[in-house]
Amino acid sequence: MLRLSPCLLGPAFVAVAFVPPAAAQTHPPDQSSPTQQQPSSNAVPTLRAGTQLVIVDVVVTDKSQKPVHGLKVSDFSLTEENVPQSIKHFEEHAALTPADATKFPTLPKMPPGVFTNYVPEPVNGAVNLLLLDTLNTPVRDQVFVRQQLLAYLNNVPPGTRIAIFGLSTQLTILQSFTSDPALLKAVASAKPGKSSPLLQDSVGGSGIQNSMADDLEDMGASAETVANLRQFEAQQQSAQLELRIRYTLDAMNQLARYLSSIPGRKNLIWFSGSFPISILPDTTQTSTGASALPDPFAVVADYEKEFRDTVNLLARSQVAVYPIDARGLMNSPVFDAATTRNYSRGPTRMNQDQNKFFNDTAAEHSTMSQMAEATGGHAFYNTNGLAQAVSTAISDGSNFYTLAYTPSNPARDGKFRKIKLQLAKQGLTLAYRHGYYADDPDKGAPVVKSESPQSGVADAAVTAATQNSQRAMRAAVMRGSPTPSEIIMKVGVYSVGPATQTEETPATGNILAEKIHGPFHRYSVSYAINPANITFIRGADGKIRGDFELAIFVFNPEGFLVNRINSDLHIASSLEDLKKNVARGIQYNQEISAPAKGEYFLRIVVHDRTRDKFGAVEVATSEVRNLPLPTAAPSTATPQVSPASPPATNHAPPN
Repeated sequence: MLRLSPCLLGPAFVAVAFVPPAAAQTHPPDQSSPTQQQPSSNAVPTLRAGTQLVIVDVVVTDKSQKPVHGLKVSDFSLTEENVPQSIKHFEEHAALTPADATKFPTLPKMPPGVFTNYVPEPVNGAVNLLLLDTLNTPVRDQVFVRQQLLAYLNNVPPGTRIAIFGLSTQLTILQSFTSDPALLKAVASAKPGKSSPLLQDSVGGSGIQNSMADDLEDMGASAETVANLRQFEAQQQSAQLELRIRYTLDAMNQLARYLSSIPGRKNLIWFSGSFPISILPDTTQTSTGASALPDPFAVVADYEKEFRDTVNLLARSQVAVYPIDARGLMNSPVFDAATTRNYSRGPTRMNQDQNKFFNDTAAEHSTMSQMAEATGGHAFYNTNGLAQAVSTAISDGSNFYTLAYTPSNPARDGKFRKIKLQLAKQGLTLAYRHGYYADDPDKGAPVVKSESPQSGVADAAVTAATQNSQRAMRAAVMRGSPTPSEIIMKVGVYSVGPATQTEETPATGNILAEKIHGPFHRYSVSYAINPANITFIRGADGKIRGDFELAIFVFNPEGFLVNRINSDLHIASSLEDLKKNVARGIQYNQEISAPAKGEYFLRIVVHDRTRDKFGAVEVATSEVRNLPLPTAAPSTATPQVSPASPPATNHAPPN
């Protein structure tokens, strides 16, 4: 195990491990499955040429929407940009039996004070996640969702493994993967979350009421005053919608990172009121035929680039999204009994409200369909049968075929490549993702500049990419959020000195938040990082280079940051030296201080800057306060990584 000491290496030295270049933008090429075996003491990473590999999961159903089994690879034809492709690997998957669903890899027993972000999951088949989205869903519809979810869980097939997540302004785990219906029902039976602070109608069912601008218009205010107030109200609503979009995309990115270490297909069933990718200009007209807003384009925002990045991340983690409209069947709120809007001034307001309802609904359903189509899932809307929708999604997502091919066009030019699958047999329906962006994983997505309707100034693409990375980092370090597992790690966390020992100053290199004072208690954190998850690139000079960072964030129970430490690590080494150094992994040590009184939480993070991947572990100080530093270093070796094998098994690229 490579042991790195800051005091010996100096602040500018970088510590590293070697990993092969990414194989394909479309799935996590360096992803491997931990096994029950212990790591080999002489396992040395080998240099492998990057092989672009595209994995496509396809669900095949008949006219009765039943899964079709028994197809052969010869039954499928696959093209990319209308060019036939050779299918390199083919595998059929069926829903797990109750017995198979309980077969888990055993997590090696670790000594006290050692923690990992590796979560054992079924050794084959798909896993299912339910996302209860309270950010984008009125409370009334949240109640309906939970009723329908309970109806499904009352008849869930034995052995079905499900995890439940919640989304408000941040993502949380409500129930980790389990096949115990009682645990899942306990979550579904809980009271709905608080109403969303970013929804105009956060409770639901209140119909349409006059706005302040409408009231002023009814009182005879000047047209200019009314128009300016409408502009202000529209911009306020646009700002709230932008926040919802950002929070939602960030949550999807978090889920993709959290699920990245689990091999195979993941079915994400997302209950939501949905959201549009773009905030379109409000071009509704007043009774005089003029625009209702002085500047309709002032409320325009486009998140198509962020949406693309999120879809790519979901695809790399092999996550198929099944959005379900939590509102069920909807009628225009114009005819809702709770509507008190003044329509006595003529048909204009009613027509505006009707048009807005239809346009907004179409945009939301379009986003749901785009997300589903881009990831190989299916969108459910205009139905009150949410329980049946969950059942259909889990059934479809558990019975599928996996195909893998190497594109005949090896260029990684960032362009969208259309995928088309066909069957020789007629009358069957295929659900799969219909393309991918051929981005170079070492360079990221290409810069796409767009013009602002207000200023005509090109977007600052580099700034946007930096902001996306910062948002990903914030999600990774957020107290209580799912721990990303793109980088598998173990950490040993121990008390420095007796539990009663305190000091007035924090450990060296710690950065305290404002108004945080001693006394402190110090903790030692030893990292053991799986080198197969860290990216290293060969430079023009032949040296292998890497860039990553290790950070610890200390939070109080309310989620406020009180202290942190960060170590930037860089490497430039010959391949032979690197092989010798990382033969048994990467090890590093940091010391962090937390206030001596009360409980605090250490969020321990590894960030691979080259591909913007993360690993994280969260530890409560109450778990380690009484654990002294061991006299001998504990075994913190990372879980054994299985050798590369066919992509449908562990989704590692071939040599």
